Amino acid sequence: MKAARAVAISVLAVVALTALAPQWWAANRYDTQFRATPDAPPSTRFPLGTDALGRDRFSRLVYGTRVSLLLAPAAALLSCIAAAALGGLAGLAGGFLDWTIVAAADLFLSLPWLFLLLIVRACLPLNVSPEASVAITFLLLGMLGWAAPARVVRAAVRKLKSSDFVFMARARGCRSGRLLWRQLLPNVAPILLAQFWISIPIYILTETTLGMLGLGVAEPLPSWGGLLRELEGGYFIAQPYLLAPAILLALVVGSFQLVLPREDYSI
Repeated sequence: MKAARAVAISVLAVVALTALAPQWWAANRYDTQFRATPDAPPSTRFPLGTDALGRDRFSRLVYGTRVSLLLAPAAALLSCIAAAALGGLAGLAGGFLDWTIVAAADLFLSLPWLFLLLIVRACLPLNVSPEASVAITFLLLGMLGWAAPARVVRAAVRKLKSSDFVFMARARGCRSGRLLWRQLLPNVAPILLAQFWISIPIYILTETTLGMLGLGVAEPLPSWGGLLRELEGGYFIAQPYLLAPAILLALVVGSFQLVLPREDYSI
């Protein structure tokens, strides 16, 4: 298991390095059109060929990795911050505030999360700039994914409320806000870290689903979801190199599952 985890870390490191500096690996920009060679097969110049608009598929895969892999942690970070604030507040305050936050979390968890995301995204303008579509997509992911980690944080904070250091802090006059920020949340940081790592592959897959439905990152900016739309016609049977985004997606998501230590899932 340790060997598999080391391999997974190496894979993620290589993919992250590629995503951080795509211009080092891709000879062409993702939106450059080579109109003389549309739908070209793989070659030395185009390792994965070109699409119907003559764009280099390999370059688009590299730049799409940057969008999908680097912004999913941003959405996971946003959801974990919201979970820490709301879950910590609910666990510490109790009473009506606790009931309200728990009821809101239960409502979010009971709704079909993906369908809710599709409805919200479909209600927004489709003719937005690529940069705005990236911000909208992952902002929605972060805002709608707080409920599950918030319940975990709440349970941990409620358990810590009866600890000796909390009684000592209250006896010294520590206010609730400072108690939550300086005493309780640092103690639940490992839980938040585990929730953060668990959320990243979920957000990657969710963005991929949105992209395949045409509700994700707008063209010409590539993402894994947008690249996988080429598989709709079944052309990958005769052109297996079209499966490169799917293979990379499976490799990255599987690596994320191996990186998180098994004992961290039991929190």
